[in-house]
Amino acid sequence: MTKRLFDFFLALSGLLISLPIWFLFGILIWIEDENHIFYSQERVGKNGKIFKIIKFRSMVTNADKEVGPLQAKENDTRITRFGRILRATALDELPQLVNILKGEMSFVGPKALRMVEIDAGDKTPRSIWEFKGAEQRLSVMPGLTGVAQILAARDINRTEKFKYDIWYIKHQSFLLDLYIIFISFLVTFRGMWERRGNKFTYLLINFKKKVESEL
Repeated sequence: MTKRLFDFFLALSGLLISLPIWFLFGILIWIEDENHIFYSQERVGKNGKIFKIIKFRSMVTNADKEVGPLQAKENDTRITRFGRILRATALDELPQLVNILKGEMSFVGPKALRMVEIDAGDKTPRSIWEFKGAEQRLSVMPGLTGVAQILAARDINRTEKFKYDIWYIKHQSFLLDLYIIFISFLVTFRGMWERRGNKFTYLLINFKKKVESEL
């Protein structure tokens, strides 16, 4: 209950404060290619419930048409010029404050994934349930940020990323959530979301060592 109340009021405050930014981003996204401003996609939530996330569009239209449901990677050619700024700061995910208000997401938790994805280093689409640790991971609310999001390198496979999520599930607490949110703000202000993981250990070295020693 404490987590839900915290999520609701922080999301509501963030939404009200950020509204002018929404208009600015909408104009800049439209100017680049005169196409959709928002991007909606079905994701898997707690206990396998399907919901639609809302994001500012950071990729070209129909980005998955040729490559399929491939997870984003560093220097992804599908990302637009303004989209690179959005992804570096994670501000493409700002509209997910609406998902948090609706109770479909939390501020902190495992990343909400698609039902079927092409894993890093793979070519075949696989159901999210096929990856080791999926059932345990889907026992909690997905998050806007989380341990895997701030510590795991973008290009490692799902099974390895899930280990970070499972660590969070085992150790979750209100204080841990506050710490992860604080770290996430720092990463956003430095525009380092696309270069996290091993390239970002100078800020997270103690936390990273603690987590990875227990994976």
